[in-house]
Order: sequence, then C-alpha cells, then structure tokens
Amino acid sequence: MTSGDDRQSFRSRLALIIFESDTPLGKLFDVLLLWTIVLSVLFVLLESVAGVRELHGGMLQGFEFVFTGLFTVEYLARLYSARNALHYARSFYGVVDLLSILPGYLSLLVPGAQYLLVIRALRLLRVFRVLKLSRYLGEASVLSAALRASRIKITVFLYTVLMIVLIIGSVMYLVEGPENGFLNIPVSIYWAIVTLTTVGYGDISPQTPLGQLIAAMLMVVGYGIIAVPTGIVTVELNRAARARGGRVCPECALAGHDADARYCKRCGAPLQL
Repeated sequence: MTSGDDRQSFRSRLALIIFESDTPLGKLFDVLLLWTIVLSVLFVLLESVAGVRELHGGMLQGFEFVFTGLFTVEYLARLYSARNALHYARSFYGVVDLLSILPGYLSLLVPGAQYLLVIRALRLLRVFRVLKLSRYLGEASVLSAALRASRIKITVFLYTVLMIVLIIGSVMYLVEGPENGFLNIPVSIYWAIVTLTTVGYGDISPQTPLGQLIAAMLMVVGYGIIAVPTGIVTVELNRAARARGGRVCPECALAGHDADARYCKRCGAPLQL
C-alpha cells in the first residue's frame, strides 16, 4: 500500500469518527465533544462573575485557551477529513465551529472578546444527531418554512408598527415636552416602543392628562398588535405542516393524514377541506 493510500485510509477513518455517530468511536467522540462544549461555556459564564474572576480568573482563562486549542484542532481535523472541505466550511455547523474559536484569539487583542465564546452553545445542536433526535430537526424545518413564508407579511406588519411609534413618539414630544422626560423625538419613540410592547419600564411616563390618555390608547392597541404576528405565523405553520406531513387535525393537531381523509385517525374530528 502506498503512502497516498495510507493517508486516504487515515482520512476516511478520521471522517468516520468525527462526522458519524453510528460507530462506538464516533458516538464517544460526539459525547466527549458535547461535554467539552458545556464545560467551556460554563467557564465563560463563571469568568463574568466578579467574585469568581478575582479568585480564579487566571485558572479560568487558562482553561479557555485550552478549550480554544482543542476546538481549533478539531476544526482543522474536520477540514482535513471532510469529503468537501469548502462545503463543510460554508455549512451552518462549519461557520459555527469557526466562530466558536475566533473570540479566543480575538481576546488577545480585544479584552473582553472572550465572552463571545458563549456562541459555542450553538454547537450543542449536534445533540440531536447524537441522541437520534432527527425528527425534532424535521419539526424545526417546518417552523423555518413557516417563518420564510411569513416574512413579507411580517415585514409589512413591522413597517406599520414603525410608523405608529414614529407618529406617537412625535406627538408625545409635543404634548409632554422635555420638562416631563420626553427630551427629544428619539427618546419619545423609545417610550412609544416600550409602551406599545406592554413592557413598561417606567423610566419615562406621561404627566399631563392628554399624554396619559394617548398612553392608555397606545397600551390597548399594543395588546391587539401582539396577536397579529402570532396569527400570521400560526397560519403558515399549519400550511407548512400540511405540505410536509399531510393534512392537520384542527382539534388535536395531528399531522400526516391522507389527502382524501375526512376524519382524524386519532380523535375522529372532521378534517378541514
């Protein structure tokens, strides 16, 4: 066997371990990787606590560099063993893997950049593959399809909301003025957004009767507006579920009925035509 064949055989075995979880070694690699990701994210969170950082800051930073080194080696191994390195590098997991190590090196130049390492938590999505939970990824694709189908309606909705807060913010600036905390129109727009979304921080509040009336009306409108995107996405979710798994029961939400089915096979409820 030539050296080229040896290298190809090594790459194949390495790819089987790194990219597949059906073999004992592949599953062991994925499980160890997931636990390493959890520990690395935990150490980043602990370092952000002032008391812990004062006592164990040096040790935590040392572990962060160790984890960054391990993930760098793993990323390079994936590039080396992948059937198409460019395809892997441009894939979702490839981009996440790269982003999970860059903040570790960026922190050498920009203090505090290491806290961006929490992006490694996205790598835990591999748990679906390791634990054979691919059906949940299928449901995620339904949600993704529904959001894509809703994007135009949601865009129009957000544009309408933007116009409302722009107009109401300008009006409140004229009604209340700087003496009541509405220092300028941008600040007034901020208040309108907080009020419309029913968050209500309370850092700015109207003091005049007219301003309070406008605020009350905006709060009522806010409750109605919240329901709009929910309804839009719900309709598209129903359509996406039908396209993926057949018709959906309106009572128990069971999908997968045949196109000519008239009643739900679980609860017996009539299906919508």
